[in-house]
Formats: sequence, structure tokens, C-alpha cells
Amino acid sequence: MNRSSSHELRWPRLIRTPSDAARFVDHVGFCVLFPLKNVPLPSLYYAVSKRADPRWDKYAQLIWKWKDELPNKRRTFYAKYFKSRGSFLSVKLLPHFLAMHGTAVEPEEAEAFYKTGRISYDALELWQALAKHGALATLELRHACKLETQAGNKRFKKAMLQLQGLLIVTHSGTAQETEAWASNRFDLVARAFPRQVRQARRISEKDARTAIAMKYRTLYPSASPVQIARLFGWTKAQAVTALAL
Repeated sequence: MNRSSSHELRWPRLIRTPSDAARFVDHVGFCVLFPLKNVPLPSLYYAVSKRADPRWDKYAQLIWKWKDELPNKRRTFYAKYFKSRGSFLSVKLLPHFLAMHGTAVEPEEAEAFYKTGRISYDALELWQALAKHGALATLELRHACKLETQAGNKRFKKAMLQLQGLLIVTHSGTAQETEAWASNRFDLVARAFPRQVRQARRISEKDARTAIAMKYRTLYPSASPVQIARLFGWTKAQAVTALAL
């Protein structure tokens, strides 16, 4: 599928190592793994390959490996975040995203999130399992929450997307649980990035939105408040305030 490359950034350096990729994420602040239609963000795939139309080539295989390696070493944050697809956030900007969502939380705060309706019961179960057992691979986590069936797998995926969308859970490498593809390994952001969680508690939601909006404007100077609001899930008024318009 052809996708517009108008929002891709011309990165002047070659990206051939995980460190190169981490520097790119640090520079842009946030990006997606592969180009996404109607998601105006740079992609690591394009930065590496200079190809607007993604395919399973050597570059895709390279970044697929890095999406496991970089968060496991805490070089970047990675989760299914923007539009529930693979996304990177820089470690520097992570506190602002946590503050924006109000999710700079400790593991034991899961019950409070459930009682206020911010997460589903299945998401509560996953959160509590990770809090109890530490980082777990997919099959281990499904087993711990009794979600081993096909129907349970659907519930697991839905709940996991919810937790990743709130930046409560992060991708933390892989584990070879079967002879097939390696399974994703998940951990609580509070345990994986404790320093960034502490920093987030000192940032107001308003200041967090301002920092994120201004960073986005450095990448795309002509971006409108409506575009920014749509991308980050804000109201237009919040975007206008963040941009100090």
C-alpha cells in the first residue's frame, strides 16, 4: 500500500545500528515504527530505508529487531501507542507523556484506576499480574490471568492495547516461548522507567501538553491546532493553549 511520505523527515545520517536509531528517536521525540496512513509522524522505517512504501525487506527486519532491543536496554520507550500501533517515545519526553495521561503511577494503584473506570477488568488483571510477577512474556501473562483460550486471547489483546495506550505497560524485549516467532515481553512502566515516572509527577498536564506540542511544531511548523489535537487526543482548546496561540 502506498502511503504519503509528506510527514517523513529527512534524516541526514545513516542509521545502521541501535545507537543510530536511538539518536533518531531522541531527535524527533516520538515516531512510529512503520509509516501509518493518516498519522502525521515520522517513521523509523523511512529514516532507515528512505522508502515511503514499507515492505518486509532488510530494513524492516533490522528495525523489528531494534524495537525489542532498544526498550529492553531503556534506550527508548516502545509500545503500541499512536493509533494502537508500534510507536517510540524518547526517554526525555516520556515524563511529559506520562504527565499528560496522569499515569505516573505505582504498581499498586491498579485498583483505583479500575474503580474510576479508566481501565477494564481484564486490564486490571494484567496490571496486577505484572505487579506481582514482574516482566512477563505473552503466554506467561495470559496464563497468569487465565486468558489462554482463543476468546481469552482477544480479551488479552484488547486490554493490553488499553494499558499501552495509557502508558502503563511497555514493551520490554522478547522471549522464545514456542518454536515460532518470539513472544513480546511486557513490564510496567513504573518498574521499567522509575526515574521518568518520578519526573512526571513534577509536571502538570498543561505543561506536558505545551512541551509535546512545541516539540511537534519544531518537526512540523505548519501543523494546525486541529491536527495536533487529533494526533494526541486533545480538544482543540487544549491544543491552542499548548501552542500559546
